[in-house]
Amino acid sequence: MLGEPNGTDTSGVTAGLAGHDRLAELVPVALAGLAAGTAERGGAAPAGGPAAVAAQLAAALPDGLLPAEGVGERAALSELSTLLAAGSVDPAQPWCAAHLHCPPLAVAVAADVVAGALNPSMDSWDQAPVASELERALTTAVAGLCYPGAPGADAVVTSGGTESNLVGLLLAREHAGPGLRVVRGANAHHSVARAAWLLGLPAPVVVGCERDRMVPSALAACLSEVDGPAVVVATAGTTNTGAVDPLRDLARVCREHGAQLHVDAAYGGPAVCEPTLAGLLDGMGEADSVALDLHKFGWQPISAGLLACRDPRRLDALTVRADYLNAADDTEAGLPDLLGRSIRTSRRPDAFRMAVTFRALGVRGMGELVRRCCATAAEVAAAVAAHPALRLWGEPALSTVVFRPAVGATADELVATARRTLLESGTAVVGRAALPTGPDGADELWLKLTLLHPHATAADYLPLLDVIAAAAAPVGEQVPS
Repeated sequence: MLGEPNGTDTSGVTAGLAGHDRLAELVPVALAGLAAGTAERGGAAPAGGPAAVAAQLAAALPDGLLPAEGVGERAALSELSTLLAAGSVDPAQPWCAAHLHCPPLAVAVAADVVAGALNPSMDSWDQAPVASELERALTTAVAGLCYPGAPGADAVVTSGGTESNLVGLLLAREHAGPGLRVVRGANAHHSVARAAWLLGLPAPVVVGCERDRMVPSALAACLSEVDGPAVVVATAGTTNTGAVDPLRDLARVCREHGAQLHVDAAYGGPAVCEPTLAGLLDGMGEADSVALDLHKFGWQPISAGLLACRDPRRLDALTVRADYLNAADDTEAGLPDLLGRSIRTSRRPDAFRMAVTFRALGVRGMGELVRRCCATAAEVAAAVAAHPALRLWGEPALSTVVFRPAVGATADELVATARRTLLESGTAVVGRAALPTGPDGADELWLKLTLLHPHATAADYLPLLDVIAAAAAPVGEQVPS
């Protein structure tokens, strides 16, 4: 038996069912630390940059994170929650708008506390009886949203869009056999190339894009030259601009050339919940697999990925046996096989908070939140277009607004400098995108706002446009108002 460290009182440390009573005492301590740290930070991000944050941590914890003698539960929760909140960017602050990094819904965060307290492990049914049934119900329902014309469609839970793309390409490889080539647009997420590398596949063939959308005729020409089986990766919501590929046309080209189709809808997929936006995803239901990520348009704490397949037999490739988790006689007796539902073994019950959120809001409620974000982006884009110091890239397809200083030759340098200036001051977290808008298709740097706060309005962002314009102005130049 392990002995207790000398001088350390662990009598108040509880686990299991007894530990749930302690949550009533400890969660308020953590929330108080969260509020204190948020107030201390003040803005969208901590000021001072990496050196200042590291110094703050070192000063607050002179004896480090692993002291010889513990400080106790309440003190540790209070001080570290305060530190974390003070030194974090705040996705709930509208001016924190650089990335596909959402402010999670309170109901999803509360559900996460329950899941963490019960700690089901989603690798065997005897560790997660109801959690596994909830996961099955959720994945079936989400697959139905992606494939309304395929009643047998199925889905599995992943850690996010990157894992969803990896599993999608893994299933494509197993379906096609040796020699599979990955074909993707120049607009594809970096995880597609990484997935090909991890799977031992050749580097993807890149298809040209216009306005950040794959060109169907260019795909057809590319597939005509590919020797052997191919899987095409289309994108529904690019990282740079939120653009959605012409999915139905791409699906037709894939059929004509006998290629598989995987759609990376990590960003744009939940638009199926909103009737006024669902048309953007026309043709998605013809894909062999679809990647989703509900820590974007889904407002979930990370992680919250899903991979849907039109043909549920496609997922059979994930089957693996481990006698202590899914013995053949157990599955024959009716115990569900969870190990074959993921490339991971132990994994959190991430489906639980997704299920709680869908149950709370319904499909219409989720769609309404997506609609609000996209409507706000359209209003902000109109304000950018009217701003004398800024130039709009184009109308947003979803909720990403892309723009740059309207000064010409030095805009790239101004974009990079302005973004870091706003970040280091703690004022705002603004994104950047390299797009082929320069002479002869050369990349130029653009600023971007990715608007994922469903309760923020255009009025919250209009002052930010002026702040960005001032930060991006050439030295000595007055920004026109």
